[in-house]
Formats: sequence, structure tokens, C-alpha cells
Amino acid sequence: MTTDAPFGSLILLNPADNVAVAGRHLPADARVKANDSEVTLSDPITQAHKVAITRIAKGEPIVKYGNTIGFASAPIEPGQHVHTHNVSCDQFTRDYEFCTKVTPVPEPDETQYFDGYTRADGRAGTRNYIVLVSSVNCSATVCDKIVSHFTGDVLRPYPNVDGVFAVSHKGGCGMAPGGLDGANLKRVADGFCSHPNVSDFLIIGLGCETNQAGELIPPERLLGRDTEPKVLIIQTEGGIARTVERGIELVGKMIVRANTCKRTRQPASKITVALQCGGSDGNSGITANPALGVASDILVAQGGTSILAETTELYGAEHLLTRRAVTRDVGEKLLERIKWWEAYADMFGETINNNPSTGNKAGGLTTIYEKSLGAVAKSGNSPFAQMYQYAQRVDTSGMVVMDSPGFDPVSVTGQVAGGANIVVFTTGRGSAFGCKPAPCIKVATNTRLFEHMNDDMDIDAGKILTGTPVETVGREIFDMILRVAGGEASKSAAQGVGDEEFAPWLIGPVF
Repeated sequence: MTTDAPFGSLILLNPADNVAVAGRHLPADARVKANDSEVTLSDPITQAHKVAITRIAKGEPIVKYGNTIGFASAPIEPGQHVHTHNVSCDQFTRDYEFCTKVTPVPEPDETQYFDGYTRADGRAGTRNYIVLVSSVNCSATVCDKIVSHFTGDVLRPYPNVDGVFAVSHKGGCGMAPGGLDGANLKRVADGFCSHPNVSDFLIIGLGCETNQAGELIPPERLLGRDTEPKVLIIQTEGGIARTVERGIELVGKMIVRANTCKRTRQPASKITVALQCGGSDGNSGITANPALGVASDILVAQGGTSILAETTELYGAEHLLTRRAVTRDVGEKLLERIKWWEAYADMFGETINNNPSTGNKAGGLTTIYEKSLGAVAKSGNSPFAQMYQYAQRVDTSGMVVMDSPGFDPVSVTGQVAGGANIVVFTTGRGSAFGCKPAPCIKVATNTRLFEHMNDDMDIDAGKILTGTPVETVGREIFDMILRVAGGEASKSAAQGVGDEEFAPWLIGPVF
């Protein structure tokens, strides 16, 4: 029996689209409207999944957001479910139209502020940490043992210190000196040691590794702000126990100095946000990502910076960014990385369409093109100001792009090494991600998730589906960015998440 579904059950995102998105779970035989289109469903449609609103012949493009997200692998009738069973991710030519949609950044109504930590290089911290960095996996346990000393009551006399944490990894040796992995590790280590949310650092090495501890960061920074060493070598100190003892002594002195730092009024222009999405679903490009794009535009108007990354999740939507590039050279840098990723995937007999996860597909995302078109929405409408290597220091304000994989921990590690002092992370399936030293704000794409994982989600963007304007939620995100920058704990930070998420990008062979 045919029944009429409530108004708003189908969402048509662009007049050029030949699919619409289910705003709620819809049964087969339901008669639904999407603007001027009316179809009777031949299949049950899960919320956030797609339904055809016109007849689509085999080989014709599937169009969502006004852009191609794939091609019909079989004839599709109006009312049918459109997903992996009848859509292929074929190659197609994009029109890059370099620099044709560069819009001026508006002047803000008033300057916004937060309370942060002034750093010697002119940047501002949103947190005040001490970090221990392992040069090689062989020294990771020593770092952890030192950190474990500075928990609980030990830090109570130092209210201006957010904590001591370690960044350890699986690499550092068995690699070519001067190779890709060594360069990445050095940029990441340097970025964390000099991060605005880090007051001081200590590097721990084994001694015989390829990735020598004393060469991780520029020599001038190894001198520190005092006469104490910034590097400990296990083989030099006489083993694990002696290195741990010496490390505890040195970090104890660092904490005393770090506690003298006080929060002072800082302009929002000193905020750099890492734009992230993970566990995405079909709502991501409709609710949370566009709302984060609004927040990003507000921050850019304040003179701040937002870093878009996850290059493999820009694939198929890169033409939207090249049109916003401030120069052709900036746009070409992005395309060069896209071509690199194509070659990299091909080297292993894979394609970038392997990126969408099982959860992405269960949530309604069919191809990497569709996922990418939704992901780009996080960047708002601001000009694309510059392209950066993975973990490269970001020194341009505005909306910039950093090359990185789509895997969240690896991508965020690069963004934070580049200087991001806040992370905003949208999710539709549910993410447990957190970060140190940059606090992470979580935005749920749907209300069900926000309520189900309420201890982990900070903002409900799902209310956009029931009529709240995207701009309203975007302003809510920006306001929370200011509060968290000023010291408020996000849900992930309140649970202490962030010690295990450090994951530098290791590209090359292990020897």
C-alpha cells in the first residue's frame, strides 16, 4: 500500500541532482516529494542514503551536490535505492577553472578574543603542555615511564600546566637516511617541540638509530631557554632506569618554569584549526561539514587559519578547490599531490576509491567522489590560500590545504605539527578520537549519534535536518572554538583522550 511520507523526508541538495537523500528512514512504497519531484519508493531507504528521482541509464553520471559522484552500473528507475550495488566509481575529467571563484574575505563585525598563552615566536597556545618525543620506537617505553611519574597529585601544585605527554611511534630506524620517512618524522618532531601549546620538550633516543635524536630539530632549538639538555640518549645515560631518573629530574624543572605562564587576552587571529572528518556518513556533507565550513569562514574573517587535509578525501572534488585558489600555482600544487596519490595507490594495485570504509558505506556514502564532495564543505567558501607538505609549518593565514592521508590519526598528527592549536572533528558514525596537545571538538552529523554518544559529542549538527539553519550551527561551532581555546574542556579532553593518537605518516620501505 502506498503511503505519503512526511514533508522533508527527501532532501534535494541541488536542482541539477538526479538523486535525493533520505532525511529519515523510509519504507518501500512510500510516496515522497523532493522539491518538485515526487517518487514512489521501490526499496526501503535508510536515513542518509540516496534514492533516484529520475530515470538514470547505465553509464550515466549520478549527480549529487550538482557534481558527479559516480556512474550507474545498471539502469536505475525513479524510487530505487542508489548505492554500491548500482554505482561505479569510473574516472572522469574535471574542469579545474583555476582562480575563477576567489571571493574576498569579509571584514568581521568585531574582533573576537580568547584567553591563551603568549609564545616567544608570536603565536598563542590554547594549552600549556610538556612533551616527550621518542626519536625511535626503541625509546618509546622510556618516554612513557617518565610521563607516568607526572600524573595525579604530582601536578596539583602547578595549575597552569595542562600535563606531560609523550609522542612515540613505530619508526625511526630501518629506513633510508634522508628519505621520505626521515623527513616526515623530523617535520613532525620539530612541529610538536615548537608547538604553541607546548611550553617545553625533551627528546629521548636510543643512540644507534638512523633517526638520530640530536638531529630531529634545528640545533638552535636544542639549546632551549636554559642550560639543561633537551636530548637524552639511553645508551649514553647507562640504560633505561638511569634515563628515566634523569628524565624525571629534567621534566620536573620544566614544569616549574611552565607554571609561570599565564593566560592573557589573545585575538582569534591566533587560532589555527585543523578541519577533520572521520566516521562520515551521508549526512556529513549536509549538516556538520557545511556548518564547520561556516565556522572556518568566520575564523578566516578574523584573521585566523584553518587547515584542510586528507588529500585522498579531496579526490573527485579537487576542482572545487582549484577554482578558489588564490593563484594558479597554489591550485597546481594540489593537483600535483592528487597525481602523486594516484600513482602511489597504483603502485600497490589499489585505487583511491578504496578509501571509503565499511562504516562510510553503511552510512550512505557510495564512492570516494561523494565522500570528497561532502568533505570539502568543511573549508567553507574562503579563498584557498596555500598548499603545504605533510607536517610543514603553516605560515599563511586563511584557509590552507595540507597533504595527508585520509586516516584520521595520521592526518591530524600532520596538521598539529603544522601548528593547529584546535581540532574540530565531524563524525556521523561516531568517533572516539582525541588529541594532545590540541584539544578536539566533536560535531555529530545526526541527532541520533549526538544522543547515543553524548559523552563524546560536543555539538549536534543533526538539528539542521529539522530546520535549524546551517549558519546557526556554524556560529555555535565557532563560539565553542573560542571557549575551548580559552581553556574549556571538550568531551574528548575531559575523558583524557589523546595520548595514543600520535601517528606520523610513514610512507617508505622498512629495511
